Amino acid sequence: MVPQKDPNYDENNVPKFDLPDPLTTFSGKKIKNSSEWIEERRPELLTFFSENVYGKVPCKIPIYQWKVVEQSGNALDGKACRKQVDLIFKKDNHTLRFNILMYLPNEAEKVPVFLGYNFYGNHTITNDTNILISDAWTRNDKSLGIDNHRLTEDSRGVRANRWPVEKIIDSGYGLATIFYCEVDPDRDDFSDGIHPFCYIEGQQCPASDEWGSISAWAWGLSRAMDYFEQDKDVDASKVIVFGHSRLGKTALWAGAQDERFSAVISNNSGCGGAALSKRRFGETIARINAAFPHWFCKNFRKYNDNEVALPVDQHELIALIAPRPVYVASAEKDLWADPRGEFLTAYFATPVYELFGKDGIPTQEMPPVNQPIHNTVAYHIRTGEHDVTDFDWEQYIKWADKQLLKK
Repeated sequence: MVPQKDPNYDENNVPKFDLPDPLTTFSGKKIKNSSEWIEERRPELLTFFSENVYGKVPCKIPIYQWKVVEQSGNALDGKACRKQVDLIFKKDNHTLRFNILMYLPNEAEKVPVFLGYNFYGNHTITNDTNILISDAWTRNDKSLGIDNHRLTEDSRGVRANRWPVEKIIDSGYGLATIFYCEVDPDRDDFSDGIHPFCYIEGQQCPASDEWGSISAWAWGLSRAMDYFEQDKDVDASKVIVFGHSRLGKTALWAGAQDERFSAVISNNSGCGGAALSKRRFGETIARINAAFPHWFCKNFRKYNDNEVALPVDQHELIALIAPRPVYVASAEKDLWADPRGEFLTAYFATPVYELFGKDGIPTQEMPPVNQPIHNTVAYHIRTGEHDVTDFDWEQYIKWADKQLLKK
């Protein structure tokens, strides 16, 4: 295909394309029931995404030790327990730790939990002065008080608008978050973060089919799940993995691989997340691989301006989550993330959910703005920009109540 000079934001210029059928195997066999999906189609799709899109994790790295480094039962004016837990990993001469910040309702036992990464440190999600400040490398953002790739007191609470902690607690859920750069710094450098734990002698970067940063971040979410399974305050059967933008891509990949996550939420995840790649609308495979060469595995570059050769698309990533609930959310002005492409991904994943007797997206016609569909496959498009808003969280909580708590 001819490289785009400028991004396409015109629906009339979306190329004609053949969308792979999630219910037809690579060898052409039609999948007729959920057993065939589980035994035949799901494994081959998971392998393809693992080796050609996100990259496989080449070795096992179990938790060496976990440590509660701070805890208080009097957070949020007594509403919540706050825990800060270090997960520590060791292998040969490598050591890595990342911190899970948790808020859990005080008046409950074994609570369901929303788990998601944050972009600029745990201390940015609320003004709580007890939250520890990470010393990990971070991206600069002077508008948030972040300079010299280091986090300081200046950025405490600057992302509180994206994390309505009290609303989540009042709704009966816990919240757990991790600063994603503690798992793997978000830069094109594979000498730090978790990647070196799996290198063989002389290796300096992952092989072509091995994990990029999104796969590494997804790995970290699964290690948090390992911890939750032995935390008596968490209902590990009801952990909802959530992410925005690049971390929405991460949440989808984590949820597709790790069936312990009971539900998955993608907020404005766009290209390589919930948007169909073959539409070439907004961000494309070529653009994302050029701007962020470390996010995906090197094999994904074969599809730069060559989406026609891609034997899968992102609706099949969503389908890998079936029959567990999945929520795809878009923003009206976030054309870079291709809202219609995100919607169609949810729609075209629906036939797989129907094999399990689950309800999905009933029509190719997008719902009106701010009118969500809260089925097992859920979707909304809201007014506004690329962001996480109170409206988004209100929908996620209502949907989780319906799908997981059967309220």
